[in-house]
Amino acid sequence: MRRTLFFLIPAVVFVVIGVFLGLGLTRDPQVLPSALLDEPVPAFDLAAIEGHDKPGLATSDLKGELMLVNIFASWCLPCQVEHPQITELAEEGIKVQAINYKDKPEDARQWLDALGDPFTRIGADPEGRAGIDWGVYGVPETFVVDADGTIVYKHVGPIQERDLPKLRSVIEGLNG
Repeated sequence: MRRTLFFLIPAVVFVVIGVFLGLGLTRDPQVLPSALLDEPVPAFDLAAIEGHDKPGLATSDLKGELMLVNIFASWCLPCQVEHPQITELAEEGIKVQAINYKDKPEDARQWLDALGDPFTRIGADPEGRAGIDWGVYGVPETFVVDADGTIVYKHVGPIQERDLPKLRSVIEGLNG
């Protein structure tokens, strides 16, 4: 009996670990659950980036029309990767708001001057408190907010060219 248990216990542990790893490998790492989906945007009121000409961002600014809210930082390399796609969406007429997450004002201004500023409004979140309210795991993250101020979609990580069809589909589905 002891000998059977000696061989059976490691085999059972191996199978259990294998099942958990197998399930983990089938999940899309871009899809993270969000408690905010189909909920109103959180209450927040962020000042503008110090020394920048765009106004800040608050909950009240996220109603009236469909828009994107992009969480970015100058120190975030993936934010640079997605910036051309964010700019492209803004040039297509999609209103893009931003939250500048845990950044220094001078760094954010330099980043926007160098890469371009596609945002209508930018709220500075130097302590990351609004990011916590939005459920941000890390930057960049982008939210689609409908005209009622409800979060209807969340994209985690940099928006790449391959992600644009899905994002446009979500937007067209809400505008259609």
